[in-house]
Amino acid sequence: MPLTKSEKNKKIALIMCAILACSFVISLVSPVLAEDKNETAKTGLERVIKRTENWNGKYDISVSKFVQNIGKSTGIYKMIHGEEKKVEAAHETHAADATEDEKQTPGWQYLIMIGIGFLIVYLAVAKGFEPLLLIPIGFGTILVNILGAGMGDGPDGMLHIIYKAGVGNEFFPMLIFMGIGAMTDFGPLIANPKMALLGGAAQLGVFFTLFGVALMNLFLGTDYTILQAGAISIIGGADGPTSIYVSGKLAPEMMAVIAVAAYSYMALVPMIQPPIMKALTSDKERHIKMDQLRPVSKTEKTLFPLLLLVLTILLLPPAAPLIGMLAFGNFVKQCGVVERLSKTMENELMNIVSILLSLGVGSQMSPDKIMKKEAIGIIILGLVAFAVATAGGIIMAKIMNLFLKKKINPLIGSAGVSAVPMAARVSNKVGLEYDPSNFLLMNAMGPNVSGVIGTAIAAGVFIATFG
Repeated sequence: MPLTKSEKNKKIALIMCAILACSFVISLVSPVLAEDKNETAKTGLERVIKRTENWNGKYDISVSKFVQNIGKSTGIYKMIHGEEKKVEAAHETHAADATEDEKQTPGWQYLIMIGIGFLIVYLAVAKGFEPLLLIPIGFGTILVNILGAGMGDGPDGMLHIIYKAGVGNEFFPMLIFMGIGAMTDFGPLIANPKMALLGGAAQLGVFFTLFGVALMNLFLGTDYTILQAGAISIIGGADGPTSIYVSGKLAPEMMAVIAVAAYSYMALVPMIQPPIMKALTSDKERHIKMDQLRPVSKTEKTLFPLLLLVLTILLLPPAAPLIGMLAFGNFVKQCGVVERLSKTMENELMNIVSILLSLGVGSQMSPDKIMKKEAIGIIILGLVAFAVATAGGIIMAKIMNLFLKKKINPLIGSAGVSAVPMAARVSNKVGLEYDPSNFLLMNAMGPNVSGVIGTAIAAGVFIATFG
């Protein structure tokens, strides 16, 4: 009588169990029965696979050892016991002279960093805080802190390759500035040039941070150098690419945490700026309506990036890499004869580079870089710098109103930071909260784009002075 399907399955299961049982017994008794006392005969592996005679038991395939190794490879075990990781040389140019040290980082620190990564993703998706930046940064943070995955380990980890390829040097920041130029309309600034004063006043946060660094060295026991202070200060401009560029020139050992702080504050503009804006303006000032800007001709828009580049060449060459790529991207957009290049810069290329740059920034969110006194100091200083920059633009608008017949709504002063176009959108949003008919976006774009130029100039000043 033929066996039913269920009976066949039972028979197969019994046979498999018998084979496993025999394997288990053999693995336990084979060392005892082995007549050869040589070290190469401990597991009997060499009887099946050649060239295992020199392993000396390193690859023991006994069932007990197998189960033990599986347990040690789990994330739970690594989180409890931590994982030894090799610490690379601080700067690639000195890698040949540096020695690799073994460092044991507690597993709970990685768990905290993974939690921070999920929080960043939550803020991006649920709260809408610049998802184009925060989602890749959040996932980069999560992936680099998965013990045993090795995605941030050199030389072959994916996140390590991304960081070395373009984040740890000026390549990705230059491409980002080119894309920003192709996406930016300088028309509002050309139509109302005095808005450049608001962008310049917002750089107060950059220079104020230098004093903050000195105070931290004096009272909190930190030991920042003047080069590091200059690199940290650029965070006040809320410009991630510029922060990476300047830190690469002045303080490459701090590039990771500076980049993370700069991009985090850029993404959190909608959360940080509104309370400062409301605290420094009156209800009457928030209701000020501004006239529509005059039309700007195509000739003016085409000549502006060239004039900007010429002035940079003549007055501040160290800022030429940033201003030059910004001018290049904007000229390609405005000249109108290479539309394919313009669309590539502001769409495909910008999107690809943004993904890679954000993942590379997130890859630096590891405990050994973030959970230390100097890194926490940078994050605090960056927040203070950003707050002072926001306040500087608003206060300058209030000062200008003392001399202008046609008043400026001080809310647009907060757009003087170079987070384009996030800061301008925030100015417009806060204005609409008090008067739904008060559209400030185009007026706010003037100080916003001038802030990009102002931060690049501040970077050039630091590089020329300290570089």
